[in-house]
Amino acid sequence: MATRCYPVGIQTFSDIIKRGCVYVDKTALIYKLVEKYKYVFLSRPRRFGKSLLSSTLHSYLAGEKELFKGLAIENLEQDWTEYPVLHFDMSGLKYCDIKYFPEKFDLMLRHYEKDLEKLDENATPGTRLKNIIEQLHGKTGKDLVIIIDEYDAPLLDVLHDKTKLEQVRTILQEFYAPIKEYDQYWKFAFITGITKFSQLSIFSTINNIANITLDPEFAAICGITKEELTTVLRQDIEELAKKNKLTYEEMEKELKENYDGYHFSMDSPDIFNPFSLMRCFAAGYIDNYWFASGTSTFLINQMQKFKTDVTELDNVFAFSSSFDRPTEKMSDALPLLYQSGYLTIKDYDPLSRGYYLGIPNKEVRAGLMENLLPLYTNLSDGTSLGFGARFYRALLMFDIDQAMELMKSYFASIPYPEGGKDVLADMQKSEYYYETLFYVVLSMLNIAVLTQVKSCRGRADAVMFSPIAIFVFEIKIDKPAKAALLQIDEKGYMVPFEADGRKLVKIGISFSTKTRTVEDWDYEIVEKGK
Repeated sequence: MATRCYPVGIQTFSDIIKRGCVYVDKTALIYKLVEKYKYVFLSRPRRFGKSLLSSTLHSYLAGEKELFKGLAIENLEQDWTEYPVLHFDMSGLKYCDIKYFPEKFDLMLRHYEKDLEKLDENATPGTRLKNIIEQLHGKTGKDLVIIIDEYDAPLLDVLHDKTKLEQVRTILQEFYAPIKEYDQYWKFAFITGITKFSQLSIFSTINNIANITLDPEFAAICGITKEELTTVLRQDIEELAKKNKLTYEEMEKELKENYDGYHFSMDSPDIFNPFSLMRCFAAGYIDNYWFASGTSTFLINQMQKFKTDVTELDNVFAFSSSFDRPTEKMSDALPLLYQSGYLTIKDYDPLSRGYYLGIPNKEVRAGLMENLLPLYTNLSDGTSLGFGARFYRALLMFDIDQAMELMKSYFASIPYPEGGKDVLADMQKSEYYYETLFYVVLSMLNIAVLTQVKSCRGRADAVMFSPIAIFVFEIKIDKPAKAALLQIDEKGYMVPFEADGRKLVKIGISFSTKTRTVEDWDYEIVEKGK
């Protein structure tokens, strides 16, 4: 079988088709979208196919019929009108000082001005865009299409700086003003981004934008559904399974656990991360591709600013108004976590009209925890991963003493903050700090661990699940480990797991605020039936 071409690093539809790369057909949804709306906004996480969608729309509305042979839209579209398309990728303004914006806009606009007359290169970007629209419509006599990809890229870059944010917003508003002014000239307008800014405030003059971000009808317009994976990409799964010496079913399960789990509406199919899937097929093995491509420092800073409880991210109940909130008006990190793809919809409650959110998959969990680790330690990722792996192995061998010695050494290796007065120093005096760090380290390894697990009379500090045993942990600060072990029994922390076929292990741990590490421990391996 010939080697398949995967569109790794390719976001242009025409390039994908001409190269013969794998393409999952979204053109039926694209046709429906253009037929139904005139102004459209879509938010999706980074590297989730927004740019490819924008490019596909460009080719379709530019009338490039030959590119769509064999695709669904070939039989749906009867006209194939060639509309003039204005396509702007705003990611070029990311990490760009405001003083260089004129140069960047000049490059974007010059492309469309070269074949037109009566142009003023000294005019503002908005005025230049206005001239382009007028002349292009006059020259062709046709309605126009405008596509704005990654509209929020320059805004996200300065979100932490209110002064710069307002400066950038003002510049963008001026540039986009002609979109509303020339409403009568548009066939279609499409705007994409990661986040939502105040009812798309930079487009505030456009009062009829259809936000399809949470629309069930278009939930699968970006990303790859399970059905698409097991049909269009079935042979790719088969080849990947052979390379990794797994069965087809085992490989499909691995892909699901690592790259699936996204839902973008109340009634959404399972969506796989398309970037990670294609990178995985091209490389031939499972890895954390999405996180390797870049992590938002701003996100981590915002989680710290709002004191986000990372142990609760798998069970967040919220209304759409909470996680679809304008980014610059957020009172917690939830909107940014959802809009950036670190949380997704897990379930919908029709009675309350509320949503349950959680971390989508293993890839996101491992990457997120890896990037959160510096909030709790000043240690390298490798040190923490090494501890986590050895700790887990010792537990699986039921060598609890060895596991606790490893934990003692690990916590002792965390440098004490200079001066002892910063946030980390205060955190190290609480049970919550040790619970959270424990959770973060094990989650990096994708080991199933929960904190504050409910029982009949209380909450266990942490419960770790392995194939052969369930470990229940209770943590105390400056108190005997035996007291922690006793509390596990008194509060019935083991009761929810008594019917489970696995061994049960209860572990009490005492941390010292003086040494900032494990002072003592006690444990009991529960033998079923005795």
